[in-house]
Amino acid sequence: MSGRAQLMWDEAVTGYDFGPDHPMDPVRLALTRRLVGAFGLDRDVDVVAAKPAGESTLRLVHRQDYVEAVKAASADPRAAEGAYGIGTLDDPAFAGMHEVSALIAGQSVGAAEAVWRGDALHAVNFAGGLHHAMPGSASGFCIYNDAALAIARLLELGAERVAYIDVDVHHGDGVQAAFWDDPRVLTVSLHEHPRTLFPQTGWPEETGGPNAEGSAVNVALPAGTGDAGWVRAFHAVVPELIADFRPQVLVTQHGADTHFEDPLAHLAVSLDAQRAVQVACHDLAHEYAGGRWVALGGGGYAVVEVVPRSWTHLVAIAAGRPIEPETVIPEGWRQEVFARTRQLAPARMTDGRWPVAFSGWESGYDPADRLDQAVLAARKATYPLRGLLP
Repeated sequence: MSGRAQLMWDEAVTGYDFGPDHPMDPVRLALTRRLVGAFGLDRDVDVVAAKPAGESTLRLVHRQDYVEAVKAASADPRAAEGAYGIGTLDDPAFAGMHEVSALIAGQSVGAAEAVWRGDALHAVNFAGGLHHAMPGSASGFCIYNDAALAIARLLELGAERVAYIDVDVHHGDGVQAAFWDDPRVLTVSLHEHPRTLFPQTGWPEETGGPNAEGSAVNVALPAGTGDAGWVRAFHAVVPELIADFRPQVLVTQHGADTHFEDPLAHLAVSLDAQRAVQVACHDLAHEYAGGRWVALGGGGYAVVEVVPRSWTHLVAIAAGRPIEPETVIPEGWRQEVFARTRQLAPARMTDGRWPVAFSGWESGYDPADRLDQAVLAARKATYPLRGLLP
């Protein structure tokens, strides 16, 4: 197995563009790629452009009629059918949407193939993580569910246990739905509580289908959760589940929209806590999955201040050259940010909250604390189904 990481990248993924008024601005991808380059990380990864996902691959998760509807809207956006979730405010139709969505999916599938076959130990596709797309519809800015497709491809290649960890602020509903009744896939999602945020799913009681009880785990965090609570919740649930499941591959989704500056959600997490959880996912992959790690992007709508820094940290961790939080950001990148966006770029790779202090679950919990109530609800709902003590 190669010790080098792969960075999945094709400049054409920046064509995933719902229009100038849409919050998912593809400049976030372009600026992330430039920041990765500005830190010289290209020397530490193999930059690979995988081919787009073909129809047989897309059909591992998506229905044929849905793929045809996306193609039709891609050729003529006026032909978008709302019944398929296309042509909506969240998912406007645009010319070429099938091609670029398939390209993004192809990068995640290519990452999964490279890790499974031993061409790379880690592979990152920060353009991916489009976790809301359903088998028969677009949803939540997501056309094709590249995360689910990557997992489905791993199963097709012979994987018997794949764990998926989703730390986007929104519930990873599409991935959960794709493997709801499949005991080979463990899905764990930490997200803002469905009472206060789209997609209004991800309750702790959602634990998997009749053939896979306990294979879906949902930690629904109260709005306002900050660094200490977020990292505490992660460590109170995820490592024990991964240790029990012992996946052959770990797939993780790192939406940056948990950040306190994100305009679309209500958690209060810093860049430093996001980095801490990225490191934790990397360590879990090495401890329990032979190091095999597929890391994806996801949401994130503070497109200058947060997303490029968060995902550059992710690439650096995967590359084996983590960037110290206090590191100064190269001036050339900051100038490019201003030229492209007329926004002032951040100066350092930290929000000034490193190291992140948190209290471990083993030290005890407060039954009156809303964060601890959320953690306990997830543990009580799923742990007994897996033979674990809640």
